Amino acid sequence: MTSPIKLTMHQWAEEDRPREKLINQGAEQLTTVELIALLLGSGNKDESAVELARKMVLHCNEDLSQMAKWSSSEFMAFNGIGAAKYATLKAALELGNRRQSQEATQRKTYRCSTDIYQLFHPILCDAVQEEFWILLLNQACRIIKHTQISRGGIDGTYADVRSILREALVHRATQLVLIHNHPSGNTQPSISDKQLTQKIKEASLVMNILLIDHLIITDGNYYSFADKGIL
Repeated sequence: MTSPIKLTMHQWAEEDRPREKLINQGAEQLTTVELIALLLGSGNKDESAVELARKMVLHCNEDLSQMAKWSSSEFMAFNGIGAAKYATLKAALELGNRRQSQEATQRKTYRCSTDIYQLFHPILCDAVQEEFWILLLNQACRIIKHTQISRGGIDGTYADVRSILREALVHRATQLVLIHNHPSGNTQPSISDKQLTQKIKEASLVMNILLIDHLIITDGNYYSFADKGIL
């Protein structure tokens, strides 16, 4: 039996090609599979770019947040994806996160835990290890700066109180928010989380800096010490 002839994307009808579809109808008209296929540009000897993209989307259960957490080896386990295509896909996913972060930052004034979560979720949602950040605010709750203090753990060594207070003093912050992630997905604070929060709260008050919240962020949820009334 003669095997079916396989068409490349360039041989498809113009209205079925992702690039032409994007140009003529707009990016919002493309499916997730078509957008990924456009980034890939080509598939492999057995699959078109669209077929390869569909396989990737199915593998992550149609969840781009899950795909963003893949390592380079997980991406390159797909036939046809090498270092160049991996870099392209990873860059596109990171741009999506940065756009969300910039949109949140542009609001500049933070009044509740939801505002803080919306700023930090794009930063921390794909992190595979713990990261500790601080958000510095002025008296009017306007953002001065947010910066990473450590990566890889959260205890007295990694989240050094002196480093946190030095950042706040240098930038003349009067209010401070602590933020860290739990890659496990469990939002509940550990005993060490609570002890560290209390330690920083007490040290901040000596410097006339108010610790207004500590958020534990996961991909899709968060825990606020202030909201729970334990700060």
